Amino acid sequence: MTTQNLDQLVEALSQLSVLDMAKLKTALEEKWGVKAAAAAPMMMAAPAAGGAPAAAAESTEFKVTLEATPDDKKISVIKVVREITGLGLKEAKDMVDGAPKVLKETAPKAEADEIAKKIQAAGGKVTLKGL
Repeated sequence: MTTQNLDQLVEALSQLSVLDMAKLKTALEEKWGVKAAAAAPMMMAAPAAGGAPAAAAESTEFKVTLEATPDDKKISVIKVVREITGLGLKEAKDMVDGAPKVLKETAPKAEADEIAKKIQAAGGKVTLKGL
């Protein structure tokens, strides 16, 4: 097809009403045996505040935050925090007592999940936020 023919086709399609375009779409779907679907835009809208689970699933890096620890579980959580962060006893205790505190600024998904499991098993509450 020549450039002139393409230009004429574009001009003809531009003159169609919305109703005629819908009929054209249906006719082309039947002729070619396909189903036309709106293309998903490359830029997705930002998730609403509060962190959407779908957004977290797409992330590859996470911020791991210790949210809270019940008083009867603090010793167990302090041990896990020391293991994860490499902090001393006093620093780990201060971190647990001062929750919410960030345990890891960035961690791959597998590591973030592992940290979350350890903290939860010790009795603490942790959140993962996709970056």
